[in-house]
Amino acid sequence: MNARLGALLVVLLLAADQASKAAVDAFLPFQEPVTLLPFLSIFRTYNQGIAFSFFSGFSDRVLIGLTLAIMIFVIWLWRQAHPSRIWARLGFALVFGGALGNLCDRFVHGHVIDFVLFHVGNWSFAVFNLADSFITVGAVLIAFDELLELRRATGETETGENTDE
Repeated sequence: MNARLGALLVVLLLAADQASKAAVDAFLPFQEPVTLLPFLSIFRTYNQGIAFSFFSGFSDRVLIGLTLAIMIFVIWLWRQAHPSRIWARLGFALVFGGALGNLCDRFVHGHVIDFVLFHVGNWSFAVFNLADSFITVGAVLIAFDELLELRRATGETETGENTDE
């Protein structure tokens, strides 16, 4: 994935995230579930922390600074990834786009809008949003790419070949 395609993907992810949050914020009641399926509801709530309410006791400045530091690190990793590592580069785009979506919320609203709620009976998973989903899928793709890279490197060691040269 080249830089332009990556930037376009980030813009599309940001647009989808912000549009979904704007619709939820405008049309759904606060903290009242709207059941879609027996295990899935839309439930508008506000997250004062970072993913799954971690660091909810910290100030916005600290959370924004932490998010920016993570985003800078992701950009650095993204730029270091060889162009052939498509899954990792796609993962970095997803992580960056998701982090940017939640960062925009924090700047505009002072909190992050969450609305997806999985539940079974009295149990429920943490409420999340599209940006959180992008970050999670991106992290899985990065880990998957690392496993592929490890497998490739292990295969080279066993055969004595090195395809990087």
